[in-house]
Amino acid sequence: MPSASLRATMKCLAPRLQRMGMLTALAVLPIHAPHAQTTIQPTPQAPDSMEARLLACAACHGPQGRGTSNDYFPRLAGKPAGYLMNQLVAFRDGRRRYTPMNYLLEFQPDAYLQKMADYFAMQRPPLLPQADSVASQAVLARGKSLVTQGDPARGVPACAGCHGPSFTGMEPAIPGLVGLRANYIGAQLGAWRYGTRTAAAPDCMQVVAGHLTESDVTAVAAWLTALPIPADPSPAPRGTLPMPMACGSEPN
Repeated sequence: MPSASLRATMKCLAPRLQRMGMLTALAVLPIHAPHAQTTIQPTPQAPDSMEARLLACAACHGPQGRGTSNDYFPRLAGKPAGYLMNQLVAFRDGRRRYTPMNYLLEFQPDAYLQKMADYFAMQRPPLLPQADSVASQAVLARGKSLVTQGDPARGVPACAGCHGPSFTGMEPAIPGLVGLRANYIGAQLGAWRYGTRTAAAPDCMQVVAGHLTESDVTAVAAWLTALPIPADPSPAPRGTLPMPMACGSEPN
């Protein structure tokens, strides 16, 4: 006969043992009950394409790189692939400084950056409507003069000489200026003036921007952002425009 203490211990443990037994029975139930088995559905895989991979860029640059209402995130769609590649490499290598882009591209190889550039260069989403200019007529007149005629006495060539009379750029590496916002244009010209944005030597934009005053930058940005949007914003074919000066980012 079990001792009194053993009987007391067994009585105390009985409810726990009973519960454990029930749990054990439930645990083994699916093994012996085929009808209780469930089919695990595979997790859908995202499409492996550049379009899917570059959806992350849409938060700043808009779907297909079309641009957004944010003044400082430019349109990427339709710009020459050579220009886009140059900028991606510049961000990766630190020659163009913007911390989020520097971080995102830090370890990307050239081959992948080229795929990114080719994707955005082929996109043609509609351009966003332009914001109304708040610049005075005097500022706009000064901007038009600099952009279309330059200022030879100060070594400033016309923007149209490289970027085209319709300002849609030229293949393979001259970007379009139409559709950009005034604050973005002003910020980039300022970055060239102060050396925080550079390009391959000879760095023509750094030379040009270095001859502009603050008021010149404001005027150029104001006039360019007020330009009407052309029906076809595609860049001109290579060799269409006679370059007014040597530019390292534009291959011969």
